[in-house]
Amino acid sequence: MLFEDDHLAVIHKPAGILVSGNSFKTIANALAQNIQPSKQIDATKPQPVHRLDYATTGILLVGKTSSSIRALNSMFEDKKIEKTYYAVAIGDINVRGNIISEIDGKKSQSNYELVESVSSKRFGKLNLVKLNPQTGRRHQLRKHLSSINNPILGDAAYGIENLILNGKGLYLHAYSLSFIHPFTTEQVYLKDEFPQRFTKIFGSTIAEIVANNGNY
Repeated sequence: MLFEDDHLAVIHKPAGILVSGNSFKTIANALAQNIQPSKQIDATKPQPVHRLDYATTGILLVGKTSSSIRALNSMFEDKKIEKTYYAVAIGDINVRGNIISEIDGKKSQSNYELVESVSSKRFGKLNLVKLNPQTGRRHQLRKHLSSINNPILGDAAYGIENLILNGKGLYLHAYSLSFIHPFTTEQVYLKDEFPQRFTKIFGSTIAEIVANNGNY
C-alpha cells in the first residue's frame, strides 16, 4: 500500500499477476481483503481504474467509491493523470524521442528519455529509459520500443530472438503517478521504488540517478 484515503488507494503490483480478468488470482479480487472499506455513502468494491501487463511491476490506482471510480476514469480519458514508467532497453538508443507508430490501427504516442547506459557483454548496451505514454494501447510501451529496435530486456513477445533473457522477468516498471485528487483537490505525486533487478544493473544509486534526471 503506497497511499490510501476514503476515496482511493494506490498500491504496488508485483510481476506475474493479472490486474483483472477471469482468473481467480487477480489484483481486483485481492483488493477487498487488503484495503480499508470506504465510509463514503457510495462505497463500493475497490476497483483498479487502469491496467498493467501481467509481467509489469509498479504503481496501480484503485477507486473505492462509485464517484471516485467515475472521476478517475474520466481523468485518465482526459489525460489529467501523468504516468511515468522506467524500462531497461537494449542497444544504442537516442537521448530522447517521441514514438508515434500506430498500434492495432489506432494513433499512439510514447515519449522517452535516456537516463543512464551501461555496457553489457551479451547485449552490447543496456539503457535505463524514462517513458511517458500519451495514449494507453495494449502493450504500447513494449511495442513502441521494439519498433525502434530497442526492445525491453526480458520481453519474450517483442524482443529480438537471440537476445531474449529468460526467467528474469520483464524489465518494465510503472514508477509514478501524478494527478490532482478529484475530491480534496490536492496535488498527488506517488512513486513505487525500483525492483531489485533494476538495481542489479544500475547499482543502488538508481534513485539518485533518477532524481538527478529531474523526476523528484
